[in-house]
Amino acid sequence: MVKNTYCVIMAGGVGARFWPRSRKTMPKQFLDILGTGKSFIRSTFERFAPIVPAENFLVVTNRDYKDLALEQLPELKPEQVLCEPIGRNTAPCIAYAAYSLLKSDPEARMIVTPSDHLVLNEPDFHQIINECLEFATDNGALMTIGIQPSRPETGYGYIQKSNNDRISRVKCFTEKPQLELAQAFIDCGEFFWNSGIFIWTVKSIIAAFEQYLPEHHALFLSKLEDYGTEREQTAIEQVFSECKAISIDYGVMEKAENVYVRCGDFGWSDVGTWGSVYQLSEKDKNENAVVADACYTYDTEHTFISLPKGKIAVVNGLKDYIIVDTPDALLICPRSEEQSIKNYIDDVRFIEGDKFI
Repeated sequence: MVKNTYCVIMAGGVGARFWPRSRKTMPKQFLDILGTGKSFIRSTFERFAPIVPAENFLVVTNRDYKDLALEQLPELKPEQVLCEPIGRNTAPCIAYAAYSLLKSDPEARMIVTPSDHLVLNEPDFHQIINECLEFATDNGALMTIGIQPSRPETGYGYIQKSNNDRISRVKCFTEKPQLELAQAFIDCGEFFWNSGIFIWTVKSIIAAFEQYLPEHHALFLSKLEDYGTEREQTAIEQVFSECKAISIDYGVMEKAENVYVRCGDFGWSDVGTWGSVYQLSEKDKNENAVVADACYTYDTEHTFISLPKGKIAVVNGLKDYIIVDTPDALLICPRSEEQSIKNYIDDVRFIEGDKFI
């Protein structure tokens, strides 16, 4: 482990696509959605712990989740949890961590990762991360990790590389293409899924903010002396109230010229929907994935079923469905319609208020 290597875990989302398990008071990054015995954020911390010292982790999350983060990551001190007063997408989230490190360790190298991904082959993953750290340090590059696609997935962003080298300059980014275009990307062989994992030095990303997001740069830089002091939260509330919500991909990565990608295949999934949990789960002879103490299925195929502990269910005549039951809410939805879950939540909130959200 290198002392000036830091891991920034982005953990501010509410995980709406995992309703009704994921709620505003307990979003998916703090849940054991996959039944591994560990929450997503705990698994993410343990994934990077072999290459990053515990004192060099930063978690950026909503201030409402600070206690949850510290409870699940007891290795961290309170000052290692950076609290966003409001979600402003990934660019302000990353800027908060980067400008904090600019003050405390301007020679820092940053790994930025979402809190809710799955990686099955961690040794290969660690090797790729270390390669990216070395390349980013030596070349002042903004690095991202591309994933070898296994299907024409329309829910992911794509990265086109410019050559067949292990580390290649990025030619372009494409967000969530239609199925026909996604298939063309697969056939082309130059496109990889965008993992949303980034590696760079603090100096490189700060320079990129200065060039491509100058308003964000000015806001975060203006509060530099407040980071790490009792004034930090007040300063950050002012910054977030003024800064524009924008993703790091759109704000920086799609514009910068020093963006490189290291592609790999290490058993990655962003575990973004119940459908992706279904794909990752063990299945019975009828291709049903059941997370329950007892469930009896009849004439039911290709269906995901999740029940609370101690509850049984009988399911008859469903094909390609999602069933998620909790003590106070039940979701029954065709797998093909899972992108509508956010719409369902909006309707529930409109009629019932936030009680079930």
